[in-house]
Amino acid sequence: MMIQSMSLGPIQPVKLVEAKPIQEATPAQLTQSFGQYLQTAIDNVSNQEKNVHKLNDKYLIGEVDVTKVLIASEQAQLSLQLTSQVRNKVVEAYQEIMRMQI
Repeated sequence: MMIQSMSLGPIQPVKLVEAKPIQEATPAQLTQSFGQYLQTAIDNVSNQEKNVHKLNDKYLIGEVDVTKVLIASEQAQLSLQLTSQVRNKVVEAYQEIMRMQI
């Protein structure tokens, strides 16, 4: 495998973004948006796993290089580990909240 050289263009100055005021959101809206975020993350992990299976099938018939299969497999594994760790932290936070005395 040969390493290809890469040319970089001129560096552009970074544009600063003005902070927008935080909009007031109800707890129900925040919970819903967090739930949608988690659902999207889980869907992405599932899609990565399906992609690994497709690439594996293509590899078996000689259409894809083994490196692509290995990279896709590692990405899916890391995504699953990250999702699992986020779930663990959410469960820990929930348990901590339930232990709080009012």
